[in-house]
Amino acid sequence: MFDSARPLTRDSAVYLPWTETAVKNPAGKTRLLLWVDAVGGFFVCQGSEVRLGQAVPDSTVDVPLLADLSRHHATIRRDEEGYTIEPVRDVRLNHQRIETVSWLNDGSLIELGPALQVRFTRPHPLSATARLDFISNHRTRPSAAAVLLMAETCVLGPGANNHVVCRDWPHDVVLHRQHGGLYCRSATPVEIDGHRCPQGGPLTPRSRVIGEQFSFSLEEI
Repeated sequence: MFDSARPLTRDSAVYLPWTETAVKNPAGKTRLLLWVDAVGGFFVCQGSEVRLGQAVPDSTVDVPLLADLSRHHATIRRDEEGYTIEPVRDVRLNHQRIETVSWLNDGSLIELGPALQVRFTRPHPLSATARLDFISNHRTRPSAAAVLLMAETCVLGPGANNHVVCRDWPHDVVLHRQHGGLYCRSATPVEIDGHRCPQGGPLTPRSRVIGEQFSFSLEEI
């Protein structure tokens, strides 16, 4: 953990080089792995268009899945109106086969190929970020418990409607887009990559964030 008695201000000679480095090398990657200690791993897609398909060595899809699928099986898109799914191969939505672009609603069941099932949800009422949870026994490569389709914000914390529910955390932590990169906002001081930050700060694609009673890491894919 860190020593809460030694605040690091934004005027610090140590803080500034780290901030500049983080902003010049932002965590604005299209895909990241979010590892939340004692909770699990999450596949984070930051693009407004997300292609799903089979995990093969030379895969170019955004979400490679360990399942009997085509290389590019379906595409999920986000715009101001919400989310849609475009079938490229066999796709069923709420048990009905679809042939054209269809709207996704909170709670929609998506079935890809003969067996893969995921549930689409938009848990937080104030965020456009959505989540795909595996119903069938399938996973992404690298393996993750769920897929986060991140819009402007992603909320982690004890609230039941958060994108990542962390029941033992004392409060919410918000990941949000800013200046072309990814930032972390916290109600209490955190340590980001070894630097104490009063209310959060910029993240790199390999950041480690530690707070009182919580911690998580990013990993670029």
